[in-house]
Amino acid sequence: MFRHPAQDLDHIDVELIRVVQSDCKTPLARLGEQVGLSAPAVMKRLRKLEQAGVIRGYQANLDGRLVGLDVTAFVGVSINFPNNIDAFTQFVDGMDGVQECHHVTGRHSLLLKVKAPNTAALEELIAQLQRLDAVERTETTVVLSTRKERVAVPLDHFGTSGPDIAANDL
Repeated sequence: MFRHPAQDLDHIDVELIRVVQSDCKTPLARLGEQVGLSAPAVMKRLRKLEQAGVIRGYQANLDGRLVGLDVTAFVGVSINFPNNIDAFTQFVDGMDGVQECHHVTGRHSLLLKVKAPNTAALEELIAQLQRLDAVERTETTVVLSTRKERVAVPLDHFGTSGPDIAANDL
């Protein structure tokens, strides 16, 4: 039977995730103060969350425009045969301009979020996609402005408290 990783998260894990999502540079000692654990116990929990795949990495959150990526777009991609989706996603994994790739329902097979320095670079990225045999068609929506963009995963469904932890978890 499949056991969802969220079932193993207690309120301390959730609070650690909240803080680390907000500022992954928070010192272990300060994290420990916030959740009532020692720095080594915090490190043990973070490693456990990393090994479980809950925490996939730690990155700086950049403003694309300030690093020369002025154009953001969403590209809907229709794939001609479902068995070509894996090959397509492997191809776009190697494309720096592709930020996200989602398998979706509706008019398109996949939805890509892309960033490019200018419209000429966006046009070339789209042309690269269209040259692939698996691509039936693309539809691009260029972002004029971004009102909200977040990388943090919402954790509200956990509430503010959870089950008590066992003494051996400390």
